[in-house]
Amino acid sequence: MISRRRFAAIACAFGAAVLAGAPAFAASQNFTQEAFAAAQKAGKPIIVHVYAPWCPTCRAQEPIMQRVESDPAYAGVDMFRVDFDSQKNALRALKANRQSTIIVFKDGKEVGRSVGATDPGAISALVSKAL
Repeated sequence: MISRRRFAAIACAFGAAVLAGAPAFAASQNFTQEAFAAAQKAGKPIIVHVYAPWCPTCRAQEPIMQRVESDPAYAGVDMFRVDFDSQKNALRALKANRQSTIIVFKDGKEVGRSVGATDPGAISALVSKAL
C-alpha cells in the first residue's frame, strides 16, 4: 500500500518530468516600452496586438491570436498586447490609430501591419513574417 505522502511525491516528480520536456510556447504579455525595446535590441521577432475588450473585431481576432501563441513555431517570438483604452503612449510610439491592429517586427524593423483583419488566413500570413 502506498502512502499519500509517497503518492504526492511521485505525482510531483512525474509532473516536473513532463513539464521539463514540454515545449515552451509564446505567451502574450502586456506591452511595456521597456520590454518592447529590450526585445527589439535583442533582435527578437515581435508581434503586437492592439486590443480593446469592447471591440468586436478584436474579439474575433482573439482565438486566432491564441492559436498563434500556442503554436510551437512561435515559441521564440515575443508577443505583446496593447490596451487601446489605457496605453495611449504605446499607441503613439507604434503609430497605431485603431484597435484591432496587428504589427509584426523582425530584426528590429516593422515587416507587416494589419488593421481590422479577421480572416485566419490573412492573419496567419501576416504573423508568419515574424518567423
